[in-house]
Amino acid sequence: MLIINWWKDLSWKVTIWGSKNAALPIIAASLLIKWKTTLKNVPNIQDVITYLDILKGIWVKYEFSNNILKLDSSKLKHTNFDLEKIKKIRVSVLLLAPLLSRLGSVSIPTPGWCNLWARSIFWHLKWLENIWYDYELKDDLVYLSGVAKSGDLVIDAWFWVTPTENLIVANVLREGKTTIKLSAIEPHILNLIDFLREAGASISIRYDHTIIINWVKELKTDIEFKVISDYIQSWTYIIIAALTSKQYLDIQNARIDDLYAFLEKLREAGVKFEDLWNDILRVYKANDLKATNIQTNIFPWFPTDLQSPFAVLQTQAEWTSKIHEILFEWRLNWLVELETMWLNMSILNPHEALIHWKCNFKSWKLVTSWDLRAGASMIIAALITPWITKIEKVEYIYRWYEDIVENLLSLWALVEEVENLN
Repeated sequence: MLIINWWKDLSWKVTIWGSKNAALPIIAASLLIKWKTTLKNVPNIQDVITYLDILKGIWVKYEFSNNILKLDSSKLKHTNFDLEKIKKIRVSVLLLAPLLSRLGSVSIPTPGWCNLWARSIFWHLKWLENIWYDYELKDDLVYLSGVAKSGDLVIDAWFWVTPTENLIVANVLREGKTTIKLSAIEPHILNLIDFLREAGASISIRYDHTIIINWVKELKTDIEFKVISDYIQSWTYIIIAALTSKQYLDIQNARIDDLYAFLEKLREAGVKFEDLWNDILRVYKANDLKATNIQTNIFPWFPTDLQSPFAVLQTQAEWTSKIHEILFEWRLNWLVELETMWLNMSILNPHEALIHWKCNFKSWKLVTSWDLRAGASMIIAALITPWITKIEKVEYIYRWYEDIVENLLSLWALVEEVENLN
């Protein structure tokens, strides 16, 4: 649990470290490399630790300290998966492609899902079936086996992020040319492609969301690579800066080039910012915010992951703002948590909501984290609430945001971690 006291004049700077969305697929893809991989800037968060514990059960050796991860998969065996840990982390589905490539078979439980929606494993299995792998669903387990067929393939990914990643890894060592159309091209997917290129893969990207993979016989056996910083965390701290800073906050390793659609919406809302140097973004305190409508979409448009933090910014604007979440049904339900803090809002349907007028948040009771993004959004709301706010289920937040409490304390926020509510 977090206990947050109101403090409106934060100052100094925050450094953004490695991206979870990039690190986990790259860690999975490293299993294609039959010896050593060194990854730098890996976030020290719970999902990474869980993932490494899973890999330890299949004889992958690792050392992880100071955000540097050294992996050795030379003795990879399909022997002792920790089934309970796999159920906790949905991206364990990314282990399917490299294990099939290395071992020819794999069986894992259906991966765990977050509370927002059921993320089906069905499409992953159908796409792997297209490559000639057989699968069977039995009880809560998925069994896959086979040898990838040779020849040229054209596959549609329909802009789905994790399936795009699985398709890339599944086809790097498949004999033939693979054309993945309608691919997702989020920055962490491009980071995965850069990692595989560094390992010797032949991958090109076209302007129309098409990824083309040409077969290579084998990958290098010893590589080093740096994971990109987490542009999603950058968004969160940028909004904290706009709402709570005394004058401005500096965001280091901000991934400014990946923030264009978001920064344009910030500018529309009246937030001022400045690109300094070396990927440092200075964000100034916003005093007169304007109502702004947002619509989420696939990258490079306004991201669904930023919908909930941006909603907190919208609560501090005059007049009425609108949120249109086109990707996932009922992802706006978390707004009812802000409603308990006196937010005046209307959920129109599973995809649309209105935020009415500027809200002076009040908090005298326990609030909760609905998911990763909503949890961070509750922290932002608590920082602009002239009360003490207690937030439970903070494990969601820790799964993504490395050192978030330490970062907030360094900005002079009044934040305390406690085990239980007394």
